[in-house]
Amino acid sequence: MYQYIFFDLDGTLTDPREGITKSVQYALARMGIDEPDLKKLEPFIGPPLIDSFQEYYGFTPEQAKMGVSYYREYFKPTGLYLNELFEGVPKMLQSMKESGKVAAIASSKPEPFVRQILEHFQILSYFDYVCGSTLDETRTRKEEVIEELLRRMQLSESEKKKILMVGDRKHDVEGAGYFGIPCLGVRMGFAAEGELEAAGAIAVVDSMEEVEAFILQA
Repeated sequence: MYQYIFFDLDGTLTDPREGITKSVQYALARMGIDEPDLKKLEPFIGPPLIDSFQEYYGFTPEQAKMGVSYYREYFKPTGLYLNELFEGVPKMLQSMKESGKVAAIASSKPEPFVRQILEHFQILSYFDYVCGSTLDETRTRKEEVIEELLRRMQLSESEKKKILMVGDRKHDVEGAGYFGIPCLGVRMGFAAEGELEAAGAIAVVDSMEEVEAFILQA
């Protein structure tokens, strides 16, 4: 039975499509790149931004850091709020709490932004732990975030066997798998067709109702 549920944020609990893609578009413009197609920027949702700027636009590490800085110029005052909860999230989280599950956030988004978003949607109280990346880029990868979350929780080896990760991208599956943690994939997010299955998700579901049913029936 799963007792400790680690949730990704972007693409798992929230749809941040507009806010993230417009923030990336703004950052690219500041770097002299005109990208009118927001759809093309959706792969930025989920992975660490510093990696995505390098992967998709060939930035050097130094340019990528500058891109992240420009991204935050738009994201902090505006992009953060161009976001919405997926249908059924509060109900699912309430069921987790009522059933005695320990819920945590493990996100590659900077932790201060994660907390702002959870407060904005009035769901922060459902989470016993909130862990995100660092603003100085010293903790960005999903396995680094999960490692820090595990450090904070101080679980015993037997308790660690009761952890389930819930995420929408291969980075969630692979980051959890680094610690032997199974991952439930959700299709509401931004994974390519077959991405979650190929990464090794133990199951893939299509709604918050299915997330809830999987966790409570496991």
